[in-house]
Amino acid sequence: MDINLLIARRVRELRDAHGLSLDALASRSGVSRSNISLIERGESSPTAAVLDKLASALGVALAALFEDKSAEAEPSPVMRAAEQPVWTDPGSGYMRRSLSPSAPSPLQLVDVAFPAGQRVAYDSVPHNADIHQQIWMIEGAMEIGVGEQQWRLEAGDTLAMRLDRHIVYHNPTRKQARYLVALTSQPANRRSQ
Repeated sequence: MDINLLIARRVRELRDAHGLSLDALASRSGVSRSNISLIERGESSPTAAVLDKLASALGVALAALFEDKSAEAEPSPVMRAAEQPVWTDPGSGYMRRSLSPSAPSPLQLVDVAFPAGQRVAYDSVPHNADIHQQIWMIEGAMEIGVGEQQWRLEAGDTLAMRLDRHIVYHNPTRKQARYLVALTSQPANRRSQ
């Protein structure tokens, strides 16, 4: 399936599930009504920053916008490499591959290839969701800022974080970085104390 059509369907499904009009989602996310409409029709290739704003306003992890929830007889516990949705951010060129099968699971896995010299900032804080993520560097190096804290990760390093503040991903090197993201999400009312 075309990745922009998958994103279009998921944004529309999530907006409908929350009972939000285009205007309400625009107000909640800070993304214009016309841009959301283009995205929902599959006529726009949104940037990572725009998708982050929409996911936050919809109370889901960014990864949820790449899930294929099409009606299959039974969700499969296997995700073949050829079926894994791949999306490239038109702003930075970073590429994300969704690795998780469609079978229900509290864990989602994402493989990321991040180009040399690029930077992506996520300013939104998810509404109505408690999202935790761990990053495991496979190759290269990344500088990751979470709120006021910043870490430099190199191959083999792992970082655990809660997605509740401004996050910046930056590859300061001249070489592509690659890392695995594992994340969990639960409704805000189920947060553990």
